[in-house]
Amino acid sequence: MLVPDISIGGCVIKAGQTRQVRLEVAKLYTDTDFSVPVHVIHTRKPGPKVFVSAAIHGDELNGIEIIRRLINLKTFKVTAGTLILVPMVNVYGVLYQSRYLPDRRDLNRSFPGSPKGSLASRLAHMFLTEIVSLCECGIDLHTGAIHRSNLPQIRANLMDTETLSLAKAFGVPVLLNANIRDQSLRQSAEEHNTRILLYEAGEALRFDEVSIRAGVNGVINVLAKLGMVRLRRKVKSFTPYIANKSSWVRANASGIFNSLKKLGDQVDKGTPLATIGSPFGEIIALVKAAQAGIIIGKQNIPLVQEGEAVFHIAFFSEPDNDVAEDIGMMQEALQTESPVLE
Repeated sequence: MLVPDISIGGCVIKAGQTRQVRLEVAKLYTDTDFSVPVHVIHTRKPGPKVFVSAAIHGDELNGIEIIRRLINLKTFKVTAGTLILVPMVNVYGVLYQSRYLPDRRDLNRSFPGSPKGSLASRLAHMFLTEIVSLCECGIDLHTGAIHRSNLPQIRANLMDTETLSLAKAFGVPVLLNANIRDQSLRQSAEEHNTRILLYEAGEALRFDEVSIRAGVNGVINVLAKLGMVRLRRKVKSFTPYIANKSSWVRANASGIFNSLKKLGDQVDKGTPLATIGSPFGEIIALVKAAQAGIIIGKQNIPLVQEGEAVFHIAFFSEPDNDVAEDIGMMQEALQTESPVLE
């Protein structure tokens, strides 16, 4: 079967070609051209079209490194379909080490965008029309916000059986059935019949090696599930546990925040999570878990204002100790293991 050419940003990529494309956005006010880098692998064999994107929030850097490692992995060979890698979507935010664009808008709340709208709206429209609309599936790579870390996890519409299958294939223990936010990439992608896995791991403006390795393995696992790459041996996987609900625990006082728990810890209702102290040394508040679950996100900065979200806890129908055990196994394995491809 003849595989047709594809066109991205006016650049034609023929079957069997690997090309680097630059999608021109608006210039900087210095008259400097600015563009989104895109790496396209378009094989001669029919198969799915998949995109992997990073840095929709410009300070979320782990995803950039995940894509860099995939591109430079000597054993990484796409044998079927088309893979579109976008290491920096919000190039403006990356330049300024900021979550937002120069117009202070959140790109992930600007979809579907418009070619005549704000800078965020124009970038969202370009990414949606040039990349997302071409693909049946996408993996969007994120981290926690500044001063907050996330446990490696997949967020997706797990009520869709095909999306659930891909989420399980990714190979991290925690799957969160997440609601779709208005004007997000996920919302617009679903309107184009593109299934999205959102990978959350690590902290903004920092590299986290476990999160990066889990992300590299996860992308390869999904591509293998889709028949786009071949594994020489099966990458160690972990039992996926689905959380249909999660909530944030908030600080009950302002002061010096001293965490007593870490990511992946199992907690029971009433478990002490952190102390909050005054500048004079006394403990003025104890933060406790409102419900049993697993910590999948937490604040890192040791200063807190009353009402701030400090721990993100996911709730599972399975025994929490089983989830915590698999999380511990994953973290230990990823210290040394690398993906093995054919």
